[in-house]
Amino acid sequence: TPVGEGLLGRVVDPLGRPLDGGGAIEAAAHWPVERPAPPIVARDFVERPLHTGLLVVDAMLPIGRGQRELILGDRKTGKTSLAVDAIVAQKQSDVICIYAAIGQKTTTVKQVVEAIRRYGPMERTVFVVGEAETLPGLQWLVPYAACTVGEWFRDHGRDVLVVYDDLTRHADVHRELALLLRLPAGREAFPGDVFYLHSRLLERAARLAPEAGGGSLSALPIAETAAGNIAAYIPTNLISITDGQIYLEPRLFHAGQKPAVDVGLSVSRVGGRAQPPVLRRLAARLRLEYARFLEVEQFARFGGITDPHTLAVLRRGRRIRFLLSQPRHRPYTLDEEVVLLLALDEGRLDPVPEEHLPEARTRLLEAVAPRARELAPSLGEGRLDDAGYRALLAAVDEALRGLAEGAGGAGS
Repeated sequence: TPVGEGLLGRVVDPLGRPLDGGGAIEAAAHWPVERPAPPIVARDFVERPLHTGLLVVDAMLPIGRGQRELILGDRKTGKTSLAVDAIVAQKQSDVICIYAAIGQKTTTVKQVVEAIRRYGPMERTVFVVGEAETLPGLQWLVPYAACTVGEWFRDHGRDVLVVYDDLTRHADVHRELALLLRLPAGREAFPGDVFYLHSRLLERAARLAPEAGGGSLSALPIAETAAGNIAAYIPTNLISITDGQIYLEPRLFHAGQKPAVDVGLSVSRVGGRAQPPVLRRLAARLRLEYARFLEVEQFARFGGITDPHTLAVLRRGRRIRFLLSQPRHRPYTLDEEVVLLLALDEGRLDPVPEEHLPEARTRLLEAVAPRARELAPSLGEGRLDDAGYRALLAAVDEALRGLAEGAGGAGS
């Protein structure tokens, strides 16, 4: 498949043929789609954060450059939207983005391309597409071709993010081809090498050591579950290969929580060491407090809770859930995430009534976040010293002044 700078901003099939009506691809070289993964000695530790702009991910499920983080959930729960928002967030970075569409509908692919053209780094994004109506062989090649395109940039010292949408469909295509070739069928009629199919692909994601070029290739594979069954064959295969998973819960999605991330079933096994120190500091208690709130909320549905401590847990949990909800194509910068988490961690949102939370968030994002680097210069290094902490907290108090008046401290 062709590789090189000429692919940036283009929509191509896995053979490098343009699908966007543009001219022929000016390739720097042609590389095989099947390439060995970097050896262990050529790899380095995952220590640099991959900023996704999604507060729930950056705060509680951080991803590092060179990591493989699985996104899984039922149909229509926002899996593609989450991955696209991660690409949109790279508009403020230098990361090369590659979107691999495997067996997707033409309308879905067009929506993704338009979203990134409007909101994201179109000039640094490559779309490798094998739509649902194309030949199974071409669909099968899509993720490997996309990975090869990304490896060219990685081997030239660049940081790359590849989204595979989705590998469940890729496994289905592999099964279709295997049955046509009369290969022996195993569990759920998949051939016996279906695990190797994806492990050899995802092992190619890595961060290279400085002597090997210092580039990185991060992978966000997507998998579809049926009725929330994450213990199905293909999802469990992918969970065992990747460095963590982000599970999207249908119940949360239909309740209006978007992104509908279930923080109890989601985990990042690597990114914690790559998380900026300021986020690690401010989000240290967030996951535990949110889990406690979800547990207490189950009992609160029966009513009759009068214990002040339990009411405080519910009040704070609703504010956490509100902040973790985020509009599509509106990724937060690191400064915005720090300001929101600071207000939450210090309890400044607790006395704000729920009906005033949208206004409180708007004030923090528009009045405090733009001045964050001026108030706390250490944010430029991903940390927050004591002087900057106090200055930011004073700005937060000033921005929220008046919103808690008349709330009686109960905050609904």
